[in-house]
Amino acid sequence: THPLTAVIHTAGTLADATLDNLTPDAVDRVMGPKANAAWHLHQLTRDKQLSAFVLFSSLAGLIGNPGQANYAAANTYLDALAHHRRAQGLPATSLAWGLWETADGPADGMAGALTDADIARWARRGVLPLTAERGMELLDAALASDHPVLLPAELDLTTLRNPDTATTTPPLLRT
Repeated sequence: THPLTAVIHTAGTLADATLDNLTPDAVDRVMGPKANAAWHLHQLTRDKQLSAFVLFSSLAGLIGNPGQANYAAANTYLDALAHHRRAQGLPATSLAWGLWETADGPADGMAGALTDADIARWARRGVLPLTAERGMELLDAALASDHPVLLPAELDLTTLRNPDTATTTPPLLRT
């Protein structure tokens, strides 16, 4: 047998709704696979000699996204858990991923439901889809980093620096 040396938690699901339509069930559907599962993984492995404990979070947890309060909260929880583990001297990296694409367009996974209008809205905010190759480069760099939370994303610096787009650019991304 081989000992467990790393945990990579990639689970997630969506149950988008505006705040006035957000139900406890929709919150539970999103928090369960993200936050609850991450906490259980933490509890089950905190006494193990892990080389890595990686959480796949989302940019939505850092800058928000309309209709995704529950998803943003679940991802913010992952980021906080990474800080918590680091404070205990345990390995942890939470990656607040931006958008992904494939060679044929948006990724099938959670981003598969994005329309061209959604992608254009993100582009106006300075966030572009990541190619798989670029995503893997950023994952490798993140695993070599000593930061508990990182934002691997393809950012359009021209848009982010443009004063005309300041009202649509999330404050965290303004330069």
